[in-house]
Amino acid sequence: MSISSASGWGASRVERVVETVLPTRYGVFRMVGYRDAQDNEHVALVCGDIESTVPLVRVHSECLTGDALGSYRCDCGEQLDASLQRISEEGTGVVIYVRGHEGRGIGLLEKLRAYALQDQGVDTVDANTSLGLPVDARDYQQSIEILLGLGITRIRLLSSNPAKQEALESGGITVAARSGLNIAQRPENASYIATKRARMRHDGEPAQDVWRQLTEGVVPRGSVHGLAAELLTRYGPLVEAVRPDGRLVIGQLGQSLDGFIASRTGDAQFVTGSEDREHLHRLRALVDAVVIGASTVTSDDCLLTVRAVDGPNPVRAVLDPQARIPRGSAVLTDGAAPTLWLVGSDAVVPTALAAHVSVRRLPDGDFEPHRILDLLSDLGHPRVLVEGGGHTVSRFLEAGELDRLYLTCAPILVGDGVPGIRFTGSDSLSGALSAPVRRFEFGRDICTEFDFSAAVPAPVA
Repeated sequence: MSISSASGWGASRVERVVETVLPTRYGVFRMVGYRDAQDNEHVALVCGDIESTVPLVRVHSECLTGDALGSYRCDCGEQLDASLQRISEEGTGVVIYVRGHEGRGIGLLEKLRAYALQDQGVDTVDANTSLGLPVDARDYQQSIEILLGLGITRIRLLSSNPAKQEALESGGITVAARSGLNIAQRPENASYIATKRARMRHDGEPAQDVWRQLTEGVVPRGSVHGLAAELLTRYGPLVEAVRPDGRLVIGQLGQSLDGFIASRTGDAQFVTGSEDREHLHRLRALVDAVVIGASTVTSDDCLLTVRAVDGPNPVRAVLDPQARIPRGSAVLTDGAAPTLWLVGSDAVVPTALAAHVSVRRLPDGDFEPHRILDLLSDLGHPRVLVEGGGHTVSRFLEAGELDRLYLTCAPILVGDGVPGIRFTGSDSLSGALSAPVRRFEFGRDICTEFDFSAAVPAPVA
């Protein structure tokens, strides 16, 4: 079966040959095999219902050394693993594995010859040109035709390469968003990655530099593009939006469309997708302390550290009047970040605690939101993220202590479970809580940012 060609590319050169099922360590994928006019064989690994959403797509160029042999000279194998993991977590997406792209299209043996020159200090671009080879000989027509054949015309591209986006768009594929995969750099591939960024327009340094400055409390000025501009637009206002006393209080919650953060059994793995979790880690990196209730620690055993992005770990402030969280909880045993265990005056705590844990006893009345924020500010933590669970975030919201609330809704219906935002509302809709908002697409999820610091009080009825 031939696949319709993209407009402007001429006759289709890709044939769909076979379809099967491939169980992997990342989950079960539908695997579709193709052959092109050059007799190259390609596969598409399809996860979930790709027609009802804008799917994540990774167009992955074949790399024997990285994908199969685990080479550290490049990051290809890790990019492939991360793509499959992220798509599996989200539940929908496609990885197109493109054969004939070895060494950016120059072939395996020529790539090894280029490696030999790189061993002498030549970068990846000059190594290719010194051999009389193109810097990048890849053609993405097969990927365009595969996507169109799968009924996909609009995607979210997993790539740091703007040229890949441009090639797909020239063939009729709309790239609604493009993002990298946050693969950690290794000493063995640092030069390879630096060359891609400096000489091949890959994302990296501008976005990393913008993010680093934001975590340092600086909003960079000047023109930026791509991921750097997205980070600046989304998080720059948080760096600048502090109260006169230096405080900033953010609430964050992920819930189903019908307002639940977990099922009736407490299962919350995972309500929202990987892009929302990355957003959460960025929020953690921008604050001094993260506040969480005892119930969430007990049910989720969360680390509350920054792992999906670069950035400092906040202090973990656990609200636990009765000191009831399990003694083996990660916040008490993992020393990656300090933990401030806030307990009641008469609560019983272990005599021996890890060095990163400090206990502060509070009278019952001191667990009110404004008193918690006063305490954290006095301890040098004026920028606070109230992360969970729903009861804790709702208490701070109802007390009027949140400057901003990020509420991410996943397109699922739980029916009954652990509620998200709940507070004593108004008898009339005219008194409903509102504020200026911004909205962000995190894959299938929609995040709404409420800016309560800019809210205008509702008129008195």
